[in-house]
Amino acid sequence: MIRTNLSTRPFYNERAVHSWLLVAAVIVALATVFNVTRVLRYSRSDTELAGRAASDDARTTELSQQAARLRATVDPKQIEVASTQARQANDLIERRTFSWTDLFNRFETTLPDEVRITAVRPHIDKEGPIRLVINIVARDIGDVDAFIEKLQATGAFANLQPVEDRYNEAGQLEAQLEANYVPPTSAPAAEAPKR
Repeated sequence: MIRTNLSTRPFYNERAVHSWLLVAAVIVALATVFNVTRVLRYSRSDTELAGRAASDDARTTELSQQAARLRATVDPKQIEVASTQARQANDLIERRTFSWTDLFNRFETTLPDEVRITAVRPHIDKEGPIRLVINIVARDIGDVDAFIEKLQATGAFANLQPVEDRYNEAGQLEAQLEANYVPPTSAPAAEAPKR
């Protein structure tokens, strides 16, 4: 076995080793530059967020103190007056939702030819149903019963009952009816009266 190198210039692959070392050094340098830029960016962002947090804390403290000052200046009597006025406004709004048109459309579609309505008085209570007092004039008790049956068939009237009835000088029956009126959420289509 020959142990000597017979070439005039021995080849030890130094170039390949140097090129791999150069590539590795470039990769390490690029990674270092990337890491340094990230650290600088995050430290700036952290400083900025810490400043914002401090500013928000100061603003929160200021607003809390301002709210405490405003609460100290509020008069309980004024609050009571305002809440009373709000309740009254809500009551008016609830009364406004009562639809006379819907009610009279129901009467028109159920009223027999021999019956006339002379008065209608609603009693609106926010806890309970709308209570109606209906005064009518009819020829006889059969006409009143027919009117009551037709009203109950609509489903908008409950506990419909005659309270008082008497004959007037002309021989007509004057009756007073009471009923709970529960209007539907949507207005019914008005039908032509059947006569």
